[in-house]
Amino acid sequence: MATGLATGVWFVPEPGTPATANTSAIRHFSLCHRGGGENCVVDGDTIWIGGEKVRLADIDTPETHPPRCAQEAALGDQATRRLQELLNAGPVTLADADRPTDRYGRRLAIVTRDGQSLGDTLIAEGLARPWEGRRRPWCS
Repeated sequence: MATGLATGVWFVPEPGTPATANTSAIRHFSLCHRGGGENCVVDGDTIWIGGEKVRLADIDTPETHPPRCAQEAALGDQATRRLQELLNAGPVTLADADRPTDRYGRRLAIVTRDGQSLGDTLIAEGLARPWEGRRRPWCS
């Protein structure tokens, strides 16, 4: 188990372990292509990490696959790229959400850096809204 932090080092609880149990691995996130990947960003609220698909449990972002209007497409692209920037900016922690998975089988987690949710950052920047148990439209 690592005892220090360095840019690019992630501290991620392994599935099935308490959120306080951390392991380390060096990660760099690219944008995902169809079918997912090892460490990449699918959209503003979904990532692949270590081959596992993870949904950020505290937010909802505009759809990009497929968007329902031009406004949703543009905002969804911004949210996706911003999440990639945030993930590549330094170490983060994944903490399990109230439920282990969503209806699509994705792991649900809150992603934080220094106690601050990356989801909250996206909300503050107008790129996401708090998750309220269901999606709401992004198109006017």
